[in-house]
Amino acid sequence: MSVTDFRVIPLHVRRLVERALDEDMAHGDLTTEALVSENERGRAEAVARAPGVLAGTWVFACVLTTVDPHLQVDVVRGEGSRVESGERLATVSGALAGILKAERVALNFLQRLSGIATETAHYVAAVSELPVRIVDTRKTVPGMRWLEKYAVRVGGGMNHRMNLSDGVLVKDNHLAVVRAREETLKAMVARLRRRTSHLLKIQVEVETLEDATEAAEAGADALLLDQMSLDGIEEVVRRYKGRVLLEASGGITLENVRRIAETGVDLISVGALTHSPRALDISLEVQRA
Repeated sequence: MSVTDFRVIPLHVRRLVERALDEDMAHGDLTTEALVSENERGRAEAVARAPGVLAGTWVFACVLTTVDPHLQVDVVRGEGSRVESGERLATVSGALAGILKAERVALNFLQRLSGIATETAHYVAAVSELPVRIVDTRKTVPGMRWLEKYAVRVGGGMNHRMNLSDGVLVKDNHLAVVRAREETLKAMVARLRRRTSHLLKIQVEVETLEDATEAAEAGADALLLDQMSLDGIEEVVRRYKGRVLLEASGGITLENVRRIAETGVDLISVGALTHSPRALDISLEVQRA
């Protein structure tokens, strides 16, 4: 696929790419400018050094063509492809200086987004054939949220709130404020219904069966079961499955995610998808033409 065939790059992604390049080349690339002439041509191959799920090829291309619009970028393996170590992912040809200047930033985006997609795919595979969705959180790198949540979707997961404007989620600190003024959860839910759109669901974070019961009976549309025991989750599911949306969160790992899914919850949110994924090892092998 030629870079000219890529989707229109969202403006905020272009700006993110430009900021990343400004950060990396604040006053130019001293090494490349001293060693490589403007008329030297080159070719490069992006190669996977570990198996994983590919995400961000179009951002990779955007970085390269932002540095030099004349570079030719051809993606060999597309978004969502499962790749093996040693596979060629993309080729770049054109001015050698442009390739060298863009290399690190282009790989940073591609490696991180592919790492997120790969991690997400592991969780999705762990709960395969069960009626549950793996979703992300807002634990993202500042400025990278849209891209990181995009990578979660590429890996087979789903997005929770993109930002605080996307939905109502009453967290533990909100509850602390509400309870400090001796307001009941029923009154809190009524207040939220008056002050937010009728199209939005109201979700309440709970840590105990008693809290879950109070929130559900108060009229919450969804419960976030945070750090609850398996027995606690199973009891909440027994009582409220089908009445409210049930989401398990906190302490989720690849080792326990399937057992949690087997309780019958509707969603499992995993902060690790975006706050601590391992970047997929990808190299850019450059040579003079």
